[in-house]
Amino acid sequence: MLRVRPNPTGPASPRKRMMSLAVPLVLAGTLAASALTAAATPVTQSAGSSYRTDAQGRTLIKNDGQPYLNAALPVAQRVDDLLSRMTLEEKVGQMTQAERGAVDADPSLVTTWALGALLSGGGSVPTPNTPTAWADMVDRFQSAALATRLQIPLLYGVDSVHGHGNLYGATVFPHNIGLGATRDAGLITRVEQVTAAETRATGPQWAFAPCVCVARDARWGRTYESFSEDPQLAARLGSAAIDGLQGTDVSANDRVLATAKHYAGDGDTEYGTSTTWTYKLDQGVTVTSRQDFARIDLAPYLPAVQRHDVATVMPSYSSVDWTEDGIGNPIKMHANRELITDVLKGDLAFGGFVISDWEGLHQLPGDWANQVRTAVNAGTDMFMEPFTYQDFETTLLDEVHAGRVPMARIDDAVRRILAKKFELGLFEHPYTDRTHLSEVGSAAHRAVARQAVAESQVLLKNAGGVLPLSKHAKVYVAGRNADNMGNQTGGWTLSWQGASGQHRSPGNTILDGIRQTGADVTFSADGSAPVGDADVAVVAVGETPYAEGPGDVGGPQWAYDPEDGGVPREPKSMDLQPVDRDVIDRVCGAVAKCVVLVVSGRPQVIAPAQLAKIDALVASWLPGSQGEGVADVLFGVKPFTGKLAHSWPRSADQEPINVGDRNYDPLYPYGWGLRTGR
Repeated sequence: MLRVRPNPTGPASPRKRMMSLAVPLVLAGTLAASALTAAATPVTQSAGSSYRTDAQGRTLIKNDGQPYLNAALPVAQRVDDLLSRMTLEEKVGQMTQAERGAVDADPSLVTTWALGALLSGGGSVPTPNTPTAWADMVDRFQSAALATRLQIPLLYGVDSVHGHGNLYGATVFPHNIGLGATRDAGLITRVEQVTAAETRATGPQWAFAPCVCVARDARWGRTYESFSEDPQLAARLGSAAIDGLQGTDVSANDRVLATAKHYAGDGDTEYGTSTTWTYKLDQGVTVTSRQDFARIDLAPYLPAVQRHDVATVMPSYSSVDWTEDGIGNPIKMHANRELITDVLKGDLAFGGFVISDWEGLHQLPGDWANQVRTAVNAGTDMFMEPFTYQDFETTLLDEVHAGRVPMARIDDAVRRILAKKFELGLFEHPYTDRTHLSEVGSAAHRAVARQAVAESQVLLKNAGGVLPLSKHAKVYVAGRNADNMGNQTGGWTLSWQGASGQHRSPGNTILDGIRQTGADVTFSADGSAPVGDADVAVVAVGETPYAEGPGDVGGPQWAYDPEDGGVPREPKSMDLQPVDRDVIDRVCGAVAKCVVLVVSGRPQVIAPAQLAKIDALVASWLPGSQGEGVADVLFGVKPFTGKLAHSWPRSADQEPINVGDRNYDPLYPYGWGLRTGR
């Protein structure tokens, strides 16, 4: 059967989580999907004409006393009843997740193909991108799902990895690298409670978060998604995030299904092993012993599954290559039956369902049928096939009919998926509960984000006690990251890669926060304006946005995200960019006291000669929408309490460097963080 082949100018299996940001991309994706399945036969037909609708024209569930619609029965009994009524075609539909861009123009495709789930990739949003429009969109798709014969509700998933970042106006929290520096599990639970509330209020009931990855090489483009290089800290904080997202009752109108990802070893790959386009680490190979894999890479999944009942787990694009049997025979995680079925579902007794990553099975060896067969038999339950969902369904049906995929494997997958839909309460309340819609981006939610920002700041150097600053000081603010909301929110914000931009999201930039203190502020982004009689300078430098493989140090420079406008992004480096080094030299050489904020998704190497010119150095990470949290610690409203959860290297060639290594000698070690105040 025909398959869409990757663009020869792009990566072999790109993470196209921004398809519907630009109309041409939506159209291209939809046309591609249509061409791909021209000969495919729909798996089911609509029964919607026999169902009543509500005042908004939405399909209502028809309860004729079917046991699976009896909320008083145990979930397992309801699942058994529903599963016994389902055709193979309906079961395969439940195992399939499409992108909203593939069905937005014709929601009846949800009905026709009996889809079990939809998702919004990065930048895949309704027009306008408002809370109400999101809720209306999800409900429109849900109505189509309820027009099927058995009226099985739809799951809708989003990458709420630091707040509901796809939604304009949502509260955007620090990325995990900053949250890891707080060491505050209770705070992280509150952060994820807010994230869950804003996500569920706008329709989606499922977050592809948290990333419980253990980043062992800061050159990785997903380092900022990792709480820590230390597996025990990553496990503790990842578990706290799961609790915040799911709560004790996931059916509540302010909770969502959580996803522990990416199972397993995604942050432990070796540099140069990736075979995806010119990525270096992302989607590469974890070369390890079974003992080290269990100690480092599996560690966060034990509490996530066994004590915190995470609902879903997402396999990694990466591979594992066991040292015990010799190097050179890596196994892709999406094909790894031992780790998915035997370890995760067997040894760890995982009771939720496994969701593939975006087109994850497309990277497996063999032809399309072999890829589908291998991935399903390995133990993945639902497949994220954004624009190839029809081809996936028809191929899986063929594989089952041919006896190459056992019916028991299909039933196991569907049983797991249905159980989560019942636990969410979707059969009783399929449509969006909008009770908390007005609270999206509220002052109360932003206060939680502000607290998270303040606790995430790590004071690396404070010569002469220059910090905290006086609110009566004359402050000269410079640097490209001082007044740039896009840079301080980073990737996974309104699009897959994120983008620079001063007013990209509602909130406060770092400069806004400094001005709110009442200090006498002069601002010059490049430091070219006269410093006058400034008492102190605050220079905010660091990185510009990226996500996944394009963020690998030494990785691709490409303008794939629609927001790039065809212009490649700056090369990713462990070293500060030349423009940042220049502004530090210019400003710190002209003002008596100089504070440098590094706004970045990973540690940035600062040369010794330049570090000597800096009085105070702060790791500000990617703070999100509430830059006033940075000002809170700069001016002593709150103390610096953050501690490094990732080692800060002296030079790029020290990577990978992790606490516990032999000859461990970073510039600032794991756990470093000076305090101010009491």
